[in-house]
Amino acid sequence: MSTHNITRRQFFKNTAALTGAALLSPYVTGLFAEGQKVTAADLVPLGKTGLRLSRLGLGTGSNDGNIQRALGHNGFDRLLRYAYDRGITYIDTAENYRTHTWIRQAIKGLPREKLYIQSKIFGMPEKPLEVIDRYRQELGVDYIDCLLLHCKVDKDWDKSHKRLMDAFEEAKARKIIRAHGVSCHSLPALKTAAQLDWVDVNLVRINPQGAYLDTNGRGWGGRGNPSHLPSVLEQLKIMREKGHGIIGMKIIGNGDFTNIEDRQKSIRFAMQPGLVDAIVIGFKSTDEMDEAIGHIERSFAGNGKI
Repeated sequence: MSTHNITRRQFFKNTAALTGAALLSPYVTGLFAEGQKVTAADLVPLGKTGLRLSRLGLGTGSNDGNIQRALGHNGFDRLLRYAYDRGITYIDTAENYRTHTWIRQAIKGLPREKLYIQSKIFGMPEKPLEVIDRYRQELGVDYIDCLLLHCKVDKDWDKSHKRLMDAFEEAKARKIIRAHGVSCHSLPALKTAAQLDWVDVNLVRINPQGAYLDTNGRGWGGRGNPSHLPSVLEQLKIMREKGHGIIGMKIIGNGDFTNIEDRQKSIRFAMQPGLVDAIVIGFKSTDEMDEAIGHIERSFAGNGKI
């Protein structure tokens, strides 16, 4: 079935049992006071980490960062500063994206305490604490707000990455990172993440069209199969019950949603109260950012209800 033939009503009907009240927790429901204006720039709690980040984040890894780096340093600086001026203070990066030093240049002069910077480590470095120190130097910061294990696909990633997880825990104790977690690229890996107390933050692929969601296969998953959505939502429910932070990614289908209605539908879906804490999108222009901000804010219609 084409994603264009699935109505908004069908999306919500198919997932009603897994979203809504079943996913809500007290700290989420308290965000939506009657008459409160909800914005993309709101600082929202990230699970039980004690951290807050803007509801919308600026991703710097589209096509492994090639799209953002193609802007050139001046264009990248303008994009990040524009985001900051609009209250978008969550910046998402990874070593693979090769944007650490670009971010360092772009955030010069900005108050560090107002930024949430998240990066990721891929693979199994021999000396992870030295890698974290290098990340901090590249980013020009004393601490990284959240550091993730990047792109886990194996069910037993927690066993194979125990040494790295212990290093993250040490880094957290030393206050050079404030939280740690994982991004997954398979349903078995996601199920493991949902159950682990070690995970502070999950970066989860989510959109109602089912594009690139975590499945039993490895890697990127299908380009548009809504039948993959319920199994991901089940894991979000478990994460929520455990107090994990949840950030949604692949909101616009890895850039595949070229139709504005698809983008609006997907952002609106992600904004269901209690589904995720925040979302991240890789923008290449201020117009794209403005559009996403508009979709988010219209989703709540000014009263905290979708």
